[in-house]
Amino acid sequence: MPATLVHLLSIIFCLIVKSSNALTPDYYLQTCPNAEATITKAVRRAIIKDKTAPAALLRLHFHDCFIRGCDASVLLESKGNKKAEKDGPPNISLHAFYVIDNAKKELEKMCPGVVSCADILAVAARDAVALSGGPTWDVPKGRKDGRVSKANDTLQLPFPTFNISQLQQSFSKRGLSLDDLVALSGGHTLGFSHCSSFQNRIHRFSNATEVDPSMNPSFAASLRRVCPVHNKVKNAGANLDFTPNAFDNVYYKLLLKGKSIFSSDQALVANSRTKAMVAKFATYEKEFFDAFAKSMIKMSSINGAGTEIRLNCGFVN
Repeated sequence: MPATLVHLLSIIFCLIVKSSNALTPDYYLQTCPNAEATITKAVRRAIIKDKTAPAALLRLHFHDCFIRGCDASVLLESKGNKKAEKDGPPNISLHAFYVIDNAKKELEKMCPGVVSCADILAVAARDAVALSGGPTWDVPKGRKDGRVSKANDTLQLPFPTFNISQLQQSFSKRGLSLDDLVALSGGHTLGFSHCSSFQNRIHRFSNATEVDPSMNPSFAASLRRVCPVHNKVKNAGANLDFTPNAFDNVYYKLLLKGKSIFSSDQALVANSRTKAMVAKFATYEKEFFDAFAKSMIKMSSINGAGTEIRLNCGFVN
């Protein structure tokens, strides 16, 4: 066989493999047409009973994609001394796993062995946002579930104490831009944080000052009352913005007033380019919604090393 023909066939083979791995919104159109509706139903049910579910589902998806790509490795259970991601230090407070499990059980009845846990996570995150008043988008699907999950890998997640350079580096490693960083940070419009994640800003900030000077003084004082230096209340903390159950642009408005919770939030207004984006999103909610949807599609498409469709999301087949 001529060398040029061999070369051409190898290119065609690579393209076929690549296209077979490509994500597409209608991936389950033939094999499980009611997959998305089933996931949405599970998310809606959860929100009725638990107002914290949307923030939890969005965080689950983010923490999944930032470690090994979007392969549902965050859902795997630890086995003996082999601690999985969900038991890594930054993930101890993750919850709402039951929403994914409930959706998976229903899907396994309808379409056994077809819908991946990674896809369920991606769709559930979208639904969590949309059902909280935020934007919706077509979720590309076709992810496979991974077989590896290590607790130590969670130390690669961006920390709430990161500055803008550290944040940019963390996002860049995942193929995400500065624009994606600012848009995805808007996910903090949902949810709650325990004191430990922002103690650094309200107690012993530096040798020169007790409190982060970029923080609004009255806001800092309110956080110090809730989170004293020797806090012993396990669930003490603060909402990430003043409307923790609504997906809106209040987060960005508070950033401009020095009323953000994390150092990593405040870092967005310490850089002229990111501050301009924060100001835009604070003024025009639709601009934020459009950017967030676009960046979520990009983040949820970070290629994972998945190889299977798990029958139970907590365990490899």
